[in-house]
Amino acid sequence: MTDSQFLVEVRNLVKHFPVLRGILIQRQVGTVRAVDGISFSITNGETLGLVGESGCGKTTAGRTLLGLYPATDGQIMIDGQDLRKARGAKMMAIRRKAQIIFQDPYASLNPRWTISAIISEPLRVHHLLSNPQERTDRVRELLRLVGLSPSHLNRFPHEFSGGQRQRIGVARALASDPKFIVCDEPISALDVSIQAQVVNLLEDLQDRLGLTYLFIAHDLSMVRHICDRVAVMYLGVIVELADRDELYDHPLHPYTTALLSAVPIPDPKKDRERRRIILVGDVPSPLNPPPGCRFHPRCPIAIERCHQDIPEWRKVAMGHWVACHLVR
Repeated sequence: MTDSQFLVEVRNLVKHFPVLRGILIQRQVGTVRAVDGISFSITNGETLGLVGESGCGKTTAGRTLLGLYPATDGQIMIDGQDLRKARGAKMMAIRRKAQIIFQDPYASLNPRWTISAIISEPLRVHHLLSNPQERTDRVRELLRLVGLSPSHLNRFPHEFSGGQRQRIGVARALASDPKFIVCDEPISALDVSIQAQVVNLLEDLQDRLGLTYLFIAHDLSMVRHICDRVAVMYLGVIVELADRDELYDHPLHPYTTALLSAVPIPDPKKDRERRRIILVGDVPSPLNPPPGCRFHPRCPIAIERCHQDIPEWRKVAMGHWVACHLVR
């Protein structure tokens, strides 16, 4: 660990995808601005939540952060190492420290591999244990760690339920003994009855192993439960970032307020009394994002300035950042 208090630092991260047209000769006809200049930091042992509507760029941000997608611009620092400048052995060392748990437990596991082969693959790639018996012992240990029986190591993914498959994905992410894990909507494809079990497992592993998480999700109730801080993303940019309770109790950006107004409240009386904010229109295309504030076409309180000027990303209170012209 470096002298920096942050395990992960992201500065002005940009990821654009070219839109090509043509069969024999392709030409670029546009650019999808999936992630368009986001910045955040994550301290060691912290869980940062990244929330927003589908298509806002959350998953792209997480994958770009790990180098699964090459960044278009910006800086990515993981444990003091610059990911975009790393090559060869340095890149492998960073990737050993930073892993991912994928959203779909059905598509992320090779159906032709046994569980032993799937979980031991990071050990082989990073040359961690050369002895086959040591690798098998490590796989057994990881299976026990995630609540599965070591006797299952020679089974195939189709023999497991969705929740069990996600536990296998967690075990694979832990195999290289990482410090940082991107949890890319790890519970959204699971039954509601299983979701709490997986979240409790992630919290337990964080306490036992000292892990740091970027938790990508759209379930705002679950995010409040597991995260220390929350960043709200809209159309490729982060519009608000604050401590969990501060964000949920005192949201400042109109988009954050609208999102939180849709979160179910277990008290029927309070649920009837609160004011729901219904956003009109659809999310604009990242191929052609609107000028000024990207939220202004759907914002119920937008003014003329919102249509023209990009709002400044600024600190409005201790640990509370927002990008909105109307917040003072």
